[in-house]
Amino acid sequence: MAKNTQSWNVSVEMVTELNRNDISEISDAAESAIAAGGGFGWLTPPPRSVLENYWKGVLLIPDRQLFVGKLDQVIVGSCQIVTPQKNNEAQAFACQLTTFFLMPQARGYGIAQRLVAEAEDYARSAGFRVLNLDVRETQDRAIHAFEALGYEHFGTNKYYAFVDGNYVAGRYFTKKLYDEKNT
Repeated sequence: MAKNTQSWNVSVEMVTELNRNDISEISDAAESAIAAGGGFGWLTPPPRSVLENYWKGVLLIPDRQLFVGKLDQVIVGSCQIVTPQKNNEAQAFACQLTTFFLMPQARGYGIAQRLVAEAEDYARSAGFRVLNLDVRETQDRAIHAFEALGYEHFGTNKYYAFVDGNYVAGRYFTKKLYDEKNT
């Protein structure tokens, strides 16, 4: 259910640096999302120093762009765009949306949709034609959100993740970023 967003300050932006407070906030948000089963690879929150070093490292990778969602000026979620390696000319038209998460307390404010929209706008402006992503099949909210945003499910890998001694399937999605007939 959508919450009344008029009394809350919601924003989304691409960031190129994170200060100490930003690293603390994004780490808090990631820990919360991971603990709720919406992590981006982690099944349980890693030690805080590992998480903080992860976020510091993200900004050092030239082929990654980090987007953060904020609720009342506090980081509550993020996603990244990963561009293909320069030697991959055959797939240079497509990029990957990855490490998408939103802390459970921040759901219902439209932040997830705005994060994806900002990432899509960046990808379009960078000349990409297609945006791909993947998600565990157990992440129902993310699957429904991506489908509602026009992403097409094109495949499933039944051995995508290994959680609590069991394989969990993963779903792969794609979206054309613009109508090629009008370009």
